[in-house]
Amino acid sequence: MVALPVKPQFSLGPLILAMVSIALFFAGQSMTDLLAYDRYALQSMETWRLISGNLIHTNGYHLVLNLVGLVLLWALHGEHYRPVTFLKLFIWCGLGTSLGIYFFSPQLIWYVGLSGALHGIFVWGACMDILNKVRSGWLLLAGVAAKLLFEQFQGSSEDVASLIDASVAIDAHLYGAVCGAVLFLLMWLFTLTADFIAARRKA
Repeated sequence: MVALPVKPQFSLGPLILAMVSIALFFAGQSMTDLLAYDRYALQSMETWRLISGNLIHTNGYHLVLNLVGLVLLWALHGEHYRPVTFLKLFIWCGLGTSLGIYFFSPQLIWYVGLSGALHGIFVWGACMDILNKVRSGWLLLAGVAAKLLFEQFQGSSEDVASLIDASVAIDAHLYGAVCGAVLFLLMWLFTLTADFIAARRKA
């Protein structure tokens, strides 16, 4: 049986994200209106929405679905989730998701939810597994790639859309996943460069 990564250094980041999302949900509709991704509001320079929109949810079902996804990610990849690293990942994946929507999906006027950023964190975690020679990382990466392709060609689930009282923003999933892959690549290249420079200095 695989032990869950329950130590604080692995669980604090996801816990903070979950608590902030829950608090904002119970803050009410006025907070949703202020923080949701809104294309027209962004054009009026309300740029905080690029990040904050990822923390807002349409209803309780939407929040619970995303929190379940967060818990599953923590169970799969929690050993990679140092608090600062995890929160930086969320911010960058959330920002990448929102910017992707803004520039490449102009028809999507309004968006909320963790799911885009979570797809990015999922891809990053799968890549970290591969880097650490965990074979299941390849299966996870193939699985999320298949899911993204299915969504792009077949569309979103009508049942899920009905449950969360909103259309499922499948493009957000794609942009988040791409952002997670890019972040992993940049972090990996940075580590390789730092190791190379350190080795040169010792030589």
